Amino acid sequence: MRVHVVSDVHGNSEALARAGEGADALVCLGDLILFLDYANHARGIFPDLFGAENATRLVRLRNERRFEEARALSAELWSGLRMDRRTAIEGAVRRQYAELFAAFPAPTYATYGNVDLPGLWPEFARDGVTVLDGQTTEIGGLRFGFVGGGLPSPMRTPFEIPEEEYAAKVAALGRVDVLCTHVPPAVPDLTYDVVARRFERGSEAVLQAIHETQPAYALFGHVHQPLRRRLRIGRTECVNVGHFNATGRPWVLDV
Repeated sequence: MRVHVVSDVHGNSEALARAGEGADALVCLGDLILFLDYANHARGIFPDLFGAENATRLVRLRNERRFEEARALSAELWSGLRMDRRTAIEGAVRRQYAELFAAFPAPTYATYGNVDLPGLWPEFARDGVTVLDGQTTEIGGLRFGFVGGGLPSPMRTPFEIPEEEYAAKVAALGRVDVLCTHVPPAVPDLTYDVVARRFERGSEAVLQAIHETQPAYALFGHVHQPLRRRLRIGRTECVNVGHFNATGRPWVLDV
């Protein structure tokens, strides 16, 4: 059986519609939404609302790790908008989700990323799209475990959850053959982004599960330009499946 795996779609519905070609199933590890494209500041919800120039200012502040100033800029822009912040964001997210979920092939198995809004997913997850978080399923005779979301960070993205809650979801999986998460295990080579020049949050709970249960694979995304895309921990092959928004190519797993 051939499984295609994607992560960090960030609005690339055109490529997502082709991601399942030649596969028996698609696995998506989250971050469907494009709020702000760091490579093209004219794309995303933020520039649609506030313009590319303000998006460039926000990106610069974040890249310089001036997070308080970035939040102040964001607050200033939102205060001048003639629309409730939540209403504006959810309306834009719904429009993206409608297009993205329609692009999923059947079957698709998906979990959330740190920039997703899980509360909206039931509106769009049609038949053939299975959403899993802290849950397992069988694909091609192998047990796949899924844990969605991100961990607390200075970026304060929408779906960041406390470490204890995240660890409980990892523990609930038990032994699996393929461990699927949005964030990587807490290994420096896997969490460092060479373009952003910073460490992203990795999970100690995921790393512990790898050491203790030794799944055949640990698959994840989140870090768009990692120092290393794969490494082995004992018997476990750890793989960053890639920044799908940029590559448009799924990672292939033959099971």
